[in-house]
Amino acid sequence: GKNSTPITTNIVLLAAKAPEELTYEVEKVFPHDTTCYTEGLEYQDGFLFESGGGRSKPPEGEPAEGQSSLRRTDLTTGKVLQKVMVDPTVFAEGISIVGNKIIQLTYTEKIGYVYDKQSFKLLNTFNNNVGEEGWGLCFDGKKLYMDDKTNRIWFLNKDTYQQTGFIDVYDDKKAIEAVNELEYIDGKLYANVYQSDDILVIDPKTGAVLQRIDLTNLYPKNQRNTSADVLNGIAYDAATKRIFITGKKWAKLFQVKFVKKGV
Repeated sequence: GKNSTPITTNIVLLAAKAPEELTYEVEKVFPHDTTCYTEGLEYQDGFLFESGGGRSKPPEGEPAEGQSSLRRTDLTTGKVLQKVMVDPTVFAEGISIVGNKIIQLTYTEKIGYVYDKQSFKLLNTFNNNVGEEGWGLCFDGKKLYMDDKTNRIWFLNKDTYQQTGFIDVYDDKKAIEAVNELEYIDGKLYANVYQSDDILVIDPKTGAVLQRIDLTNLYPKNQRNTSADVLNGIAYDAATKRIFITGKKWAKLFQVKFVKKGV
Protein backbone atom coordinates (compact mmCIF):
# COMPACT_ATOMS: atom_id res chain seq x y z
CA GLY A 1 0.00 0.00 0.00
CA LYS A 2 0.86 3.66 -0.31
CA ASN A 3 2.03 5.76 2.60
CA SER A 4 -1.01 7.72 3.68
CA THR A 5 -0.42 11.26 4.86
CA PRO A 6 -2.78 12.16 7.69
CA ILE A 7 -4.78 15.29 6.97
CA THR A 8 -5.43 17.53 9.92
CA THR A 9 -8.38 19.84 9.66
CA ASN A 10 -9.13 22.69 11.98
CA ILE A 11 -12.89 22.59 12.40
CA VAL A 12 -14.32 25.91 13.47
CA LEU A 13 -17.72 25.60 15.09
CA LEU A 14 -19.49 28.94 14.94
CA ALA A 15 -22.37 29.67 17.29
CA ALA A 16 -25.69 28.62 15.74
CA LYS A 17 -27.32 32.03 16.10
CA ALA A 18 -26.39 35.67 16.53
CA PRO A 19 -25.95 36.89 20.11
CA GLU A 20 -28.92 38.62 21.69
CA GLU A 21 -28.16 42.34 21.97
CA LEU A 22 -28.42 43.82 25.47
CA THR A 23 -27.85 47.21 26.99
CA TYR A 24 -27.63 48.40 30.61
CA GLU A 25 -29.24 50.51 33.29
CA VAL A 26 -27.05 52.23 35.90
CA GLU A 27 -28.34 51.60 39.42
CA LYS A 28 -25.57 53.30 41.41
CA VAL A 29 -22.20 54.96 40.85
CA PHE A 30 -19.27 54.61 43.26
CA PRO A 31 -15.78 56.16 43.31
CA HIS A 32 -12.84 54.10 42.00
CA ASP A 33 -9.10 54.52 42.58
CA THR A 34 -7.65 56.16 39.47
CA THR A 35 -4.20 54.68 40.15
CA CYS A 36 -5.50 51.12 39.68
CA TYR A 37 -4.97 49.64 36.21
CA THR A 38 -7.75 47.12 36.75
CA GLU A 39 -6.93 43.57 35.66
CA GLY A 40 -9.12 41.60 38.07
CA LEU A 41 -12.24 42.50 40.07
CA GLU A 42 -14.19 40.43 42.61
CA TYR A 43 -16.83 41.13 45.25
CA GLN A 44 -17.11 39.05 48.42
CA ASP A 45 -17.91 39.49 52.12
CA GLY A 46 -18.94 43.12 51.58
CA PHE A 47 -15.68 44.18 49.91
CA LEU A 48 -14.27 44.59 46.44
CA PHE A 49 -11.03 42.76 45.70
CA GLU A 50 -9.00 44.17 42.85
CA SER A 51 -5.81 43.32 41.00
CA GLY A 52 -3.93 46.25 39.51
CA GLY A 53 -1.41 45.71 36.72
CA GLY A 54 1.89 47.41 35.99
CA ARG A 55 5.65 47.03 36.28
CA SER A 56 7.73 49.63 38.10
CA LYS A 57 10.85 47.74 36.92
CA PRO A 58 9.93 46.76 33.35
CA PRO A 59 12.08 44.87 30.83
CA GLU A 60 14.68 46.90 28.94
CA GLY A 61 13.10 49.41 26.59
CA GLU A 62 9.58 49.25 28.03
CA PRO A 63 7.98 52.10 30.01
CA ALA A 64 7.53 51.86 33.77
CA GLU A 65 3.81 52.09 34.43
CA GLY A 66 3.40 51.67 38.17
CA GLN A 67 3.68 48.60 40.35
CA SER A 68 1.17 45.75 40.40
CA SER A 69 -0.89 45.19 43.53
CA LEU A 70 -3.69 43.25 45.16
CA ARG A 71 -6.14 45.34 47.15
CA ARG A 72 -9.28 45.15 49.24
CA THR A 73 -11.51 48.18 48.72
CA ASP A 74 -14.55 49.71 50.36
CA LEU A 75 -17.32 49.75 47.76
CA THR A 76 -19.08 52.90 48.95
CA THR A 77 -16.05 55.17 49.33
CA GLY A 78 -13.62 53.54 46.90
CA LYS A 79 -11.03 53.70 49.69
CA VAL A 80 -8.28 51.08 49.59
CA LEU A 81 -8.42 49.27 52.95
CA GLN A 82 -5.67 46.72 52.39
CA LYS A 83 -2.99 46.41 49.75
CA VAL A 84 -0.03 44.19 48.98
CA MET A 85 2.48 45.09 46.29
CA VAL A 86 3.65 42.54 43.72
CA ASP A 87 7.26 42.01 42.61
CA PRO A 88 8.10 45.22 40.66
CA THR A 89 9.27 43.20 37.64
CA VAL A 90 5.96 41.30 37.41
CA PHE A 91 2.73 42.46 35.74
CA ALA A 92 -0.27 41.15 37.71
CA GLU A 93 -3.48 40.15 35.95
CA GLY A 94 -6.82 38.50 36.77
CA ILE A 95 -7.87 37.26 40.21
CA SER A 96 -10.41 34.84 41.60
CA ILE A 97 -11.41 33.80 45.11
CA VAL A 98 -11.46 30.09 45.95
CA GLY A 99 -12.51 29.47 49.54
CA ASN A 100 -10.11 31.39 51.77
CA LYS A 101 -7.57 31.93 48.99
CA ILE A 102 -7.12 34.57 46.30
CA ILE A 103 -5.52 33.36 43.06
CA GLN A 104 -3.72 35.97 40.91
CA LEU A 105 -2.44 35.49 37.37
CA THR A 106 0.51 37.24 35.72
CA TYR A 107 0.72 38.67 32.22
CA THR A 108 3.80 37.07 30.63
CA GLU A 109 5.66 35.66 33.63
CA LYS A 110 3.87 32.26 33.59
CA ILE A 111 3.50 32.18 37.37
CA GLY A 112 0.46 32.40 39.60
CA TYR A 113 0.22 33.73 43.15
CA VAL A 114 -1.90 32.27 45.96
CA TYR A 115 -2.77 34.60 48.86
CA ASP A 116 -4.63 34.20 52.12
CA LYS A 117 -7.91 36.08 51.58
CA GLN A 118 -7.88 37.74 55.00
CA SER A 119 -4.24 38.65 55.60
CA PHE A 120 -3.09 38.90 51.94
CA LYS A 121 -0.08 36.80 53.00
CA LEU A 122 1.48 35.10 49.99
CA LEU A 123 0.96 31.37 50.62
CA ASN A 124 2.65 30.01 47.52
CA THR A 125 3.26 30.43 43.80
CA PHE A 126 2.61 27.97 40.99
CA ASN A 127 3.82 27.36 37.47
CA ASN A 128 1.09 28.66 35.14
CA ASN A 129 2.41 27.45 31.81
CA VAL A 130 -1.08 27.46 30.25
CA GLY A 131 -2.00 29.26 27.05
CA GLU A 132 -0.24 32.29 25.59
CA GLU A 133 -0.46 34.76 28.48
CA GLY A 134 -2.32 35.21 31.77
CA TRP A 135 -5.33 37.53 31.47
CA GLY A 136 -8.73 36.94 33.11
CA LEU A 137 -9.75 34.45 35.81
CA CYS A 138 -13.02 33.37 37.44
CA PHE A 139 -14.47 30.49 39.48
CA ASP A 140 -17.79 28.65 39.17
CA GLY A 141 -17.57 26.88 42.54
CA LYS A 142 -15.94 23.81 41.01
CA LYS A 143 -13.29 24.92 38.53
CA LEU A 144 -11.39 28.01 37.46
CA TYR A 145 -11.68 29.60 34.02
CA MET A 146 -8.66 31.43 32.62
CA ASP A 147 -8.19 33.29 29.35
CA ASP A 148 -4.93 34.10 27.61
CA LYS A 149 -5.51 37.00 25.08
CA THR A 150 -6.79 34.65 22.34
CA ASN A 151 -10.34 33.29 21.99
CA ARG A 152 -9.53 30.34 24.23
CA ILE A 153 -10.77 29.94 27.81
CA TRP A 154 -8.93 27.27 29.79
CA PHE A 155 -10.31 25.19 32.66
CA LEU A 156 -8.02 24.89 35.69
CA ASN A 157 -8.27 22.61 38.70
CA LYS A 158 -9.22 24.76 41.71
CA ASP A 159 -6.59 23.19 43.99
CA THR A 160 -3.64 22.36 41.72
CA TYR A 161 -4.23 25.06 39.03
CA GLN A 162 -3.42 22.47 36.36
CA GLN A 163 -5.20 22.69 33.01
CA THR A 164 -8.13 20.26 32.63
CA GLY A 165 -9.74 21.39 29.36
CA PHE A 166 -10.82 24.43 27.36
CA ILE A 167 -13.46 26.09 25.20
CA ASP A 168 -13.02 28.44 22.24
CA VAL A 169 -15.16 31.58 22.08
CA TYR A 170 -17.14 32.21 18.88
CA ASP A 171 -20.21 34.15 17.87
CA ASP A 172 -22.17 33.29 14.71
CA LYS A 173 -19.58 35.01 12.48
CA LYS A 174 -16.08 34.64 13.92
CA ALA A 175 -13.74 33.80 16.77
CA ILE A 176 -13.69 36.47 19.49
CA GLU A 177 -10.08 37.27 20.34
CA ALA A 178 -8.69 39.15 23.37
CA VAL A 179 -11.24 37.88 25.89
CA ASN A 180 -10.21 39.60 29.10
CA GLU A 181 -11.59 39.99 32.65
CA LEU A 182 -14.05 37.21 33.55
CA GLU A 183 -16.92 36.72 35.98
CA TYR A 184 -19.16 33.70 36.52
CA ILE A 185 -22.80 34.80 36.98
CA ASP A 186 -25.74 32.39 37.25
CA GLY A 187 -24.26 29.66 35.08
CA LYS A 188 -22.73 31.90 32.41
CA LEU A 189 -19.35 33.50 31.80
CA TYR A 190 -19.35 37.30 31.51
CA ALA A 191 -16.27 38.61 29.72
CA ASN A 192 -14.70 41.92 28.85
CA VAL A 193 -13.00 42.08 25.47
CA TYR A 194 -9.79 44.13 25.43
CA GLN A 195 -10.21 47.53 23.71
CA SER A 196 -13.97 46.97 23.36
CA ASP A 197 -17.00 48.53 25.04
CA ASP A 198 -18.86 45.20 24.93
CA ILE A 199 -19.30 42.57 27.60
CA LEU A 200 -20.00 39.09 26.23
CA VAL A 201 -22.15 36.44 27.88
CA ILE A 202 -20.62 33.07 27.01
CA ASP A 203 -21.86 29.50 27.37
CA PRO A 204 -19.21 27.89 29.62
CA LYS A 205 -19.75 24.47 28.04
CA THR A 206 -19.51 25.41 24.35
CA GLY A 207 -17.85 28.84 24.11
CA ALA A 208 -20.82 30.23 22.14
CA VAL A 209 -21.51 33.93 22.66
CA LEU A 210 -25.13 34.03 23.84
CA GLN A 211 -25.48 37.76 24.46
CA ARG A 212 -23.55 40.95 23.73
CA ILE A 213 -23.95 43.88 26.12
CA ASP A 214 -23.22 47.30 24.62
CA LEU A 215 -21.66 49.63 27.22
CA THR A 216 -20.54 52.32 24.77
CA ASN A 217 -22.15 55.24 26.60
CA LEU A 218 -21.62 54.03 30.17
CA TYR A 219 -18.72 56.41 30.81
CA PRO A 220 -18.37 58.78 27.82
CA LYS A 221 -14.78 59.62 26.95
CA ASN A 222 -15.39 63.36 27.32
CA GLN A 223 -16.52 62.79 30.94
CA ARG A 224 -13.67 60.52 31.97
CA ASN A 225 -10.66 61.43 34.07
CA THR A 226 -7.65 61.99 31.81
CA SER A 227 -5.82 58.86 33.02
CA ALA A 228 -8.81 56.59 32.29
CA ASP A 229 -8.12 53.65 29.99
CA VAL A 230 -10.38 50.86 28.67
CA LEU A 231 -13.41 49.14 30.16
CA ASN A 232 -12.25 46.16 32.25
CA GLY A 233 -13.57 44.61 35.43
CA ILE A 234 -16.78 42.73 36.24
CA ALA A 235 -17.70 41.72 39.80
CA TYR A 236 -20.81 39.95 41.07
CA ASP A 237 -22.37 40.04 44.51
CA ALA A 238 -24.16 36.69 44.48
CA ALA A 239 -26.04 37.43 47.72
CA THR A 240 -27.85 40.50 46.37
CA LYS A 241 -27.46 39.84 42.61
CA ARG A 242 -25.61 43.13 42.11
CA ILE A 243 -23.21 43.52 39.18
CA PHE A 244 -20.32 46.01 39.32
CA ILE A 245 -18.21 47.14 36.38
CA THR A 246 -15.31 49.53 36.00
CA GLY A 247 -12.27 50.23 33.83
CA LYS A 248 -8.53 50.67 34.03
CA LYS A 249 -7.75 53.78 36.09
CA TRP A 250 -11.40 54.88 35.93
CA ALA A 251 -12.62 57.37 38.54
CA LYS A 252 -15.97 55.54 38.71
CA LEU A 253 -17.32 52.05 39.34
CA PHE A 254 -20.87 51.34 38.23
CA GLN A 255 -23.56 49.08 39.66
CA VAL A 256 -25.56 48.02 36.62
CA LYS A 257 -28.43 45.88 35.45
CA PHE A 258 -28.39 44.34 31.97
CA VAL A 259 -31.60 44.62 29.90
CA LYS A 260 -32.76 43.80 26.38
CA LYS A 261 -32.24 46.52 23.78
CA GLY A 262 -35.35 48.44 22.79
CA VAL A 263 -37.36 47.47 25.87
